[in-house]
Amino acid sequence: MRTNILETFIGIIVIILAISFLFYSFTITGNNTEGFYKVNATFNRIDGLQIGSDVRLSGIKIGNVASSSLNQVTYEANLTLNIDNSINIPEDSSAKITMDGLLGSNYISIEPGGSDIYLVENDTILFTQGSVDLIGLVGEALFSVEEN
Repeated sequence: MRTNILETFIGIIVIILAISFLFYSFTITGNNTEGFYKVNATFNRIDGLQIGSDVRLSGIKIGNVASSSLNQVTYEANLTLNIDNSINIPEDSSAKITMDGLLGSNYISIEPGGSDIYLVENDTILFTQGSVDLIGLVGEALFSVEEN
């Protein structure tokens, strides 16, 4: 009888810990948009970029990718980025999709412009560069060497 009570007690502790971890994970993910403003950007390709991927300025995380959708007319990827309220990004800044090392994940790198006017909620970053297909580039280099 004593082992049944002990097993029940341990089971209750495990359930409480699991609920605590779930609550914690929901509070630290991108579901919480308080303290952020949204900025839009359009890219020709976003290979490997996912919702929740980092947005970095000078290598420092300043936000994340909130959502992505496909423009049915131009077939480009429209992204919505959450940017920290304490960061002012000049309106003539550019954004490019960059890889974190050779096998790392992709993130958006923002290069600040020189304008005195800053992006605000629902503005669009006009200057963008999509991801680079490294395997395609290596293939082109190999095949171009064989032709010569």
